Amino acid sequence: MILTNQTICAPATPPGTGAISVVRVSGKNAFAITDKVFRKKNSGKKISELLSHSVHFGNIPDGDELIDEVLVSVFKSPHSYTGEDVVEISCHGSAFIVQKILNLLIRNGARAAEPGEFTMRAFINGKMDLSQAEGVADIIASDSEASLRLAMQQMRGGYSAELKKLRDELIRFASLLELELDFSEEDVEFADRSMLLESVQNLKFKVQSLMKSFELGNVLKKGIPVVIAGKPNAGKSTLLNALLREDRAIVSHIPGTTRDTVEEEITLDGILFRFIDTAGLRQTMDAVESIGVSRTLEKVKQCKTLIYLFDVNETTAVELQNEIADIEKILGNSKPNLILCGNKTDLVKNGMENKFQSIENIYFISAKNQTHIDLVITELTAPFVSGIKNAGNATVTNARHYEALLRADESLSKVIGGLASKTTNDFIATDLRHAMNYLGTITGEITTDDLLKSIFEKFCIGK
Repeated sequence: MILTNQTICAPATPPGTGAISVVRVSGKNAFAITDKVFRKKNSGKKISELLSHSVHFGNIPDGDELIDEVLVSVFKSPHSYTGEDVVEISCHGSAFIVQKILNLLIRNGARAAEPGEFTMRAFINGKMDLSQAEGVADIIASDSEASLRLAMQQMRGGYSAELKKLRDELIRFASLLELELDFSEEDVEFADRSMLLESVQNLKFKVQSLMKSFELGNVLKKGIPVVIAGKPNAGKSTLLNALLREDRAIVSHIPGTTRDTVEEEITLDGILFRFIDTAGLRQTMDAVESIGVSRTLEKVKQCKTLIYLFDVNETTAVELQNEIADIEKILGNSKPNLILCGNKTDLVKNGMENKFQSIENIYFISAKNQTHIDLVITELTAPFVSGIKNAGNATVTNARHYEALLRADESLSKVIGGLASKTTNDFIATDLRHAMNYLGTITGEITTDDLLKSIFEKFCIGK
C-alpha cells in the first residue's frame, strides 16, 4: 500500500564528493522537522512563516557540534515538485555531512524515501500524469540530445494530450452504447452505426500512428546500433576508429585480427550511435574465428543500420553484387538501412568509379586517411534527424506504453469487427471499455499499486 502521510527525506544529488550536495524533504511535517535541525541566522522565524520559493542561510548543529553551514530552500504546497511542503537543504558535498543531516532528519520524525517516491507523490498529487513521471526518469537517463528532447516532450505532456482526446472519444462512444442498453426494450439507437464505425477506424489509425513512432523513439532513446561488416582486412576496425575519432579497435594488415564484436558509443548530430565492429565474413577452419563470424551474422540480423565495407582494390563489381546478395539472404525479412562503403581509395590511382558504375549508392572512402567519412556520417544521421523533425511531440519511447497501445489497437479491431457483423451492444461496449482502460494505464487514469511500484522502483532514491 502506498503511504503518503509520512514525511520523507533523501539525498537529491548523486553519491560521492563534490562542491554541493542537496538533501530533499517532503511531506506534511517537512517544515516542522526541518525547524528542529536548522538554525536560521539573524531570524527567529519558523520555516512555515517564510515565503515560498525563498532561500535562507543558517547552520545545522548536532548538539554542541556544528555539522555544516547550509542554504535551505522552501517550497510550500501545492507549489512544489511533489505538491507537498518541500525543503531542500544545500550543504557541502561530503558524503559524511549528507549522512549526518539525513540521520538528524530521521531522528526527528522523517523516514528515508523509497526509490522514485518524490515523483510518485507528484503523480498522486496530480502534479503530472504517469507518462510524464516516466519522462522524468528518461530525462535523468538521457545521454544524447535526441533522447533528452524526446524525454522532455514526454515530461511536458508530449502525447498525453493526444491520449486524453482518444480516451474521451472512447468514453463518449461507450456511454452512448450503454445508454442504448438501458433502453434496449424500446429499440432506441443513440449512436449511428456508420458514424461510429468511421470514428473508431479513425481512432485506430491514430493509435497505430503512435505505435509506429515507437520504432524511432525506442532506438533514439537506447542508441542506434550500427554494424560494420565485410570480408577480413576490408578495413572495418580502421573505419570504426575513424568514426570514433580514436584508436579503439586493433588495426592490422593480417586478415582475421578481429575475432569478436567490439562495441563503442558516440553521439553524432545529437543522436547516440552504438557502432559494432565485427569479425570478417569468410569460411574459416579456425575455431575461435568461426565463433566470431557466427556472432557477426547475429549482429547483422539485429541491426538498424548496416555498413558493408569492401576493399575497392580486391573486389570486382560482380563479387560485390554476390556479397550484397549474400547479405540480403542473411537479413531475411529485416530491412536495415544498408550503406555500401568502398574502402582504401588512397591506394587507387584511377578508374575506381567506373569499375563499380553498375552498382548505385556507394561511398568511396579511405578510412585510414578519413576521406569522405563525413559523407558516411551524414548518411547515418539523416534518416533519424528527419524522423525527429517529423515526429513532433507524439513519439512513443516507452515499451510499457507500446504494449498498452498494442492492446488498445486489438480491442478497437474487435469493435470494428463487431460493428461490421452487427454484434450486440453489450459486447461492443465491453471492447470499447477495454481499449479505454489500456489507454488509461499509460497516463495513470487506470492503475494499481503493483504497476506504480514496478515503475518507480527504477528511479534513483532522491527523485
